[in-house]
Amino acid sequence: MAPQIAPTTASAQVARTAAAPAITPELRTWIIQQAQANVSAPALIQAMTTAGWHEEVAMQALEETLREHLGHMGSDAIPATDQAVPEPSLQGAPSRLDAGDRQVDVLLSLALPRVVVLGNVLSPQECDALIEAARPRMARSLTVATLTGGEEVNADRTSDGMFFQRGESELIQRIEARLARLANWPLENGEGLQVLHYAPGAQYRPHYDYFDPAQPGTPRILARGGQRVGTFVLYLNTPEQGGGTTFPDVGLEVAAQRGNAVFFSYPLPHPATRTLHGGAPVQAGEKWIATKWLREREFT
Repeated sequence: MAPQIAPTTASAQVARTAAAPAITPELRTWIIQQAQANVSAPALIQAMTTAGWHEEVAMQALEETLREHLGHMGSDAIPATDQAVPEPSLQGAPSRLDAGDRQVDVLLSLALPRVVVLGNVLSPQECDALIEAARPRMARSLTVATLTGGEEVNADRTSDGMFFQRGESELIQRIEARLARLANWPLENGEGLQVLHYAPGAQYRPHYDYFDPAQPGTPRILARGGQRVGTFVLYLNTPEQGGGTTFPDVGLEVAAQRGNAVFFSYPLPHPATRTLHGGAPVQAGEKWIATKWLREREFT
């Protein structure tokens, strides 16, 4: 569905050209109407830039409006978190980010879902070292069982995997510090780094990373650090064919390229965040990735 062009009232005109733009009521109403009509975030931003808004201002207005709208939808099934979500520093539309010990490239950014594709997050040597450290410890991947709070084999996830303890080696410490800096999120709020291996045909069907508040086992899971609010997927090799990370709600597929990463955040445990994602089947070769989940509070 094509969006109607963004409002161009006098107040909106001032807002879109100001150094610290205000989000006018007219613009807020328009954004919510378009989102409810299932217009994608890229289409909304394109319509706003066509109407004269700067792209950075359009992204800010879209993100702030939808986060506030979701937070006021108000039901036990869609609680708002009381903390900010992890967020790379993209003010000023930088092409590179300072990750502390290296410069990381910004390759793509979406407002809804909040997705940022990053390049040069890991060196080739770090990718190889993670694979070799993980290889002897691989086993059939499990998923969290929200009915019980435990773990279970899930037919939707056909990979092998393992978890590193947080900070268990110098390599892990270096990568965790880098990711914490990129996401502007406390290092201690991160789960242990997980490495996954996908053979030809293996995949992870679309799913959400947050824990379903309606499931009976969720309170037990949340006791260890609250909800998941952000995810890094780091690509440790480049498959011959397939194996990308898909976001079906917005028709996006991020190619698995060695050393790159995709980051996404979700301020609410609700499908309205459009963070449904999956690991596409590996069609040729193999895929190695590392996943880092970020929690609201310190993960214990």
